[in-house]
Amino acid sequence: MKIDTSLPLYAVLLSGVLALMSTPVSATSNDDDDNDYCTQTANLVYRACGFEVQDSYLLAQAKCLNESDAKDRRDCYDEARTARNDTAKLCREQRTARLGICVAVGEERYDPTFDEQNFQVNFRSIAKPNRYFPLAIGSKWEFSGKGEQVKLEILDRTKQIDGVTCVVLRDQVFVDGQLVEDTDDWFALDRDANAWYCGEEVKDYETFADDRPATAELVAIDGSFKVGRDGTKAGVIFQAKPMLGETYREEFSLANAEDVSSVMSTNYRYGADSELDRLVPAALARQLCNGDCVVLNAFTAASPGKVERKYYAPGIGFFLQVVPATGQTIQLVSCNVDPRCAALPRL
Repeated sequence: MKIDTSLPLYAVLLSGVLALMSTPVSATSNDDDDNDYCTQTANLVYRACGFEVQDSYLLAQAKCLNESDAKDRRDCYDEARTARNDTAKLCREQRTARLGICVAVGEERYDPTFDEQNFQVNFRSIAKPNRYFPLAIGSKWEFSGKGEQVKLEILDRTKQIDGVTCVVLRDQVFVDGQLVEDTDDWFALDRDANAWYCGEEVKDYETFADDRPATAELVAIDGSFKVGRDGTKAGVIFQAKPMLGETYREEFSLANAEDVSSVMSTNYRYGADSELDRLVPAALARQLCNGDCVVLNAFTAASPGKVERKYYAPGIGFFLQVVPATGQTIQLVSCNVDPRCAALPRL
């Protein structure tokens, strides 16, 4: 098929692709000559993002072309251009975020040792548990926020991933009583009690009011990943001995799941730090923290600028999440992993 290169649209797209292809990227076929591997990775993912923007725009144009109504067609083209521009901007912001992560974690290749010989296998009787990330089978937690409920449970199921035994955590999210997410997370525990994130099977749902009966419909599986698939590597979801100021990768599934955490405090108690106290329910923190709670800042290159602050108590684990920028909170309301679960403050 011959393409008419005189068409303005083709010219615009071609110039955009050429510009992306000419963007300087330090990675070469002989990358061992350099040691800025993290920066090279960020640049390559940025380039890939640019090509994806162009692919999506071309596909949107094809869909618009088949709108019979002239106004609908013009609106469709306008929406496609806006989406292209917004996504291109996001690509740039994500690159900046990834480069910032490189400053925090260093430029070394991310290639952690993930050997089955280093991991525990019995989640019924864990030889060396992680104090802040309980993984015993049967453990349950429930959380509540504004119109949102979250239920977590360690199931009596394991999954072998690259020879490592991972336990399955069921993570369900409800909004106004409707299921919106049902995810299986896969966690492993090494012999030093570091908790590793080995993947997740994400299922996002939407309920449509006019359906009879109203039934949650699967609408997306975005964010799913598994160590060993498509270059995905394991991350540490919670360290055995968190070190103040350290930043580490929880996930490494490029352009899909790239969560990172920074340790903000390893001895948190309510009243000692006004910034860390912000949005924290005083009664909850005073009951669970005796100068021994851990606070993490969690963020991801996929959502530049969004920071979630997470609080962990020994024996109980995760008990609170706040988003400082928006004021959103979600807190523990029940659990079965510690006697203190029976007297959690009511919302």
